[in-house]
Amino acid sequence: MRFAESCLHERVGRGRMGRMALFDRFRRGPRTSAPLRDGLRTGSTRVRASDSADAQHLLQWIQTRRGIEGFVEPRTAVNDVTLLLVAHDGEWTRRRVPSVAWAHAFANKHQIPSYDAAVVGVPQRMREYNRRKKAEGI
Repeated sequence: MRFAESCLHERVGRGRMGRMALFDRFRRGPRTSAPLRDGLRTGSTRVRASDSADAQHLLQWIQTRRGIEGFVEPRTAVNDVTLLLVAHDGEWTRRRVPSVAWAHAFANKHQIPSYDAAVVGVPQRMREYNRRKKAEGI
């Protein structure tokens, strides 16, 4: 058996055999292509797409807190679009959402002011809440 024949591998999901060169795994291919629009995969980082459990959590969270503001965080290399909700005391939750438009529509529907976090940042009360919780050892 020649060396090249011993380097054969099966590509996952393709059902065919092929040779693998030393740097093949670093080349752009199906794993690192542009994000699919169907939500099954959201880019090369393979982050989980938003689902109904995320929307349900956001809905339950706003029903049990007061003085809530929403901060829409844009897609990054690591995360998909997220909606950060911050209550009056700085308590917060963050969940993935389908799109920036969906996040603003969700906030408008529930009469929550929403902002673009990339423009305005996150509120000081959230940082103070995190500091308090860290000091408490939680």
